Amino acid sequence: MGGIVLSGLYLLALIPLTPSLVGNHPVWLELLKGSISGMITMGAKARVGEGSLVVAALAAIPGLMWFDWLYWWAGARWGRRAIDVFIGSHPKAAARTEKLERILHRFGWLAVVIAYFQPIPNALIYAAAGWTKMRLIPFLLLDLLGSLLWIALCVGLGYAIGQRAVDIAHAVSRYALYFTILLVVGVFARQYFTARRR
Repeated sequence: MGGIVLSGLYLLALIPLTPSLVGNHPVWLELLKGSISGMITMGAKARVGEGSLVVAALAAIPGLMWFDWLYWWAGARWGRRAIDVFIGSHPKAAARTEKLERILHRFGWLAVVIAYFQPIPNALIYAAAGWTKMRLIPFLLLDLLGSLLWIALCVGLGYAIGQRAVDIAHAVSRYALYFTILLVVGVFARQYFTARRR
């Protein structure tokens, strides 16, 4: 549980860095968090001769897979209770758990491969894989395959867009300070209004 909490804090801490990294150092953005914007920018840079498709693809793998094993482990250790922890006490929690169970029974290993391409949060799919007794090595191999498919889509999109994506990334970096301030204010405002509503 501590590792899962730390992974969430790690990703939150990277939010303010995203706007400045996307134009200047997209490969670091890929490595640190498997960012979609980083992958698209790297694909676009490869198209205009400022980067490599191989680097764009390989750099995103660690960022996408850093914490997946933690969710698998939670499912393996706690079973169905892990799903309840992640879903929480939402009114539709029971229905969502049943839906997840149906998906895993119907698709099995394929659910891990297509985790990025469906609406259920990846953490739930990975925890459910552990809960349904999928072994760690097969899980990691399937996770790698799914990550590579997602990387191919994002990097390929950037490659198809080309120079326009690079220009947008540079513009975002130029105004990174303003984006960061806006992002931090937005996060705090959302938390404030959510707490007030409760």
